[in-house]
Amino acid sequence: RQHRLPKYLGQQEVKRMIEAADNIKHRCILKLLYGAGLRVSEVLALTLADIDSANMLIHIRDAKGRKDRTVMLSRSLLADLRDYYLQYRPHRFLFEGRTGEAYSARSVQPVVKQIAEKAKITKTVAPHILRHSFATHLVESGTDIRYVQELLGHHSIKTTEVYTHITDVSTSGIKSPLDHLS
Repeated sequence: RQHRLPKYLGQQEVKRMIEAADNIKHRCILKLLYGAGLRVSEVLALTLADIDSANMLIHIRDAKGRKDRTVMLSRSLLADLRDYYLQYRPHRFLFEGRTGEAYSARSVQPVVKQIAEKAKITKTVAPHILRHSFATHLVESGTDIRYVQELLGHHSIKTTEVYTHITDVSTSGIKSPLDHLS
């Protein structure tokens, strides 16, 4: 089986995407994918009760592997979620389609792609790349790999360790011998 390193965006690319999201619903979805490291299915399954603003937490229920977990709630995201709530007034799910059911994953994918294009990102961008970016940026900033594992909801630390391979070269300070020629 091939082992490929996950693709991810740099912090400035993520920032450009968030800034390019004019629609508050879309901006909140992007911020949840990146700022909490959620899978699309987890974002779309969120209910109003899952947002714990008093403790600045998001409760993920019955996620992949039938596990529950808790992740941090960014202050920036909370402010946007409050604006979003006042504008959309969802009833059950945090993000609802026109019929009141959960928003569709098929609706999120093209939105993320369009926002990436608007932000002039040339890489192929899908929603899951924001989750990879979350994990990579945490590891790059020195967050203990075990915490990253918990936040991502990975059963095995081996699954999470792939993010250490991405960041090893970028944060090591090792220079190419080519740079020493001049």
